[in-house]
Amino acid sequence: MTNGSFIQNHRLYYIFGINEADGIKGAYVQFKVAPDQIGPALHSIRVLNIAGANVTIPYKEAVIPHLDILSEGANIIGAINTIIRNGDELKGYNTNAIGFMDSLNDAGFDADGKSALVFGTGGAAKAVVFILNWLRTNSIIVAGRNEEKTRQIVNRFSGEARLINTLPDQPLAVNLVVNTTSVSSTDESPELAALMERLEVQDCELVLDLNYGRSQYFSQDMALRNGIRFMDGLSTLANQAKRTFALWTGIQVPSEEFLKVINENL
Repeated sequence: MTNGSFIQNHRLYYIFGINEADGIKGAYVQFKVAPDQIGPALHSIRVLNIAGANVTIPYKEAVIPHLDILSEGANIIGAINTIIRNGDELKGYNTNAIGFMDSLNDAGFDADGKSALVFGTGGAAKAVVFILNWLRTNSIIVAGRNEEKTRQIVNRFSGEARLINTLPDQPLAVNLVVNTTSVSSTDESPELAALMERLEVQDCELVLDLNYGRSQYFSQDMALRNGIRFMDGLSTLANQAKRTFALWTGIQVPSEEFLKVINENL
């Protein structure tokens, strides 16, 4: 992979080819796409013979009507982050989910029979809740700001919907806390920061924030206060990059190589 990292906010990324070390000449570049230009942007993948694309916040769901087909997992989740061009056909995949699962494995966390608290209602939240259900997590609380979006996720996958401001003041028994929102600092969301400041969790083994490269993580502050292991989103990013690269090229590259490149470009 060359020229940039896989995820930055409010961008649609195209892949022209990657990693000369693996015999593939090309570049990984970014294009800023306005919301009303998603259709033409996707069509340009066909016109310019682009190998594929990464899609990130806030377009993971909005691009779906412009694709020809979805993988089984992407269809179930209802959000995509990876596109592959096969001739004129564009197929959408979701490597967020499997990358998140790989990160849980990296952390030595076994979700089977455990409980989880997931913050967020976007495409990343859908991927996380999907994979937690697939891993047989016993109970999942989805906490969001929007009641309708929060209920849509639990109705789609199962779980318990909670508005963020209704989470209890007393200790909450969960084994895993995941922040899938795009915010991680007090400046970005005073409301969520205040919640994290008062949040107490029992029996929690891991706090995972899918954001990365931030100067502050209120989720990390909460983890330190409760004596819980914390991970940012770099592991998930590297793991989903590994999966995406394999989809584009058929080449398997260790996630450690992606993590090295990401760290060099942060």
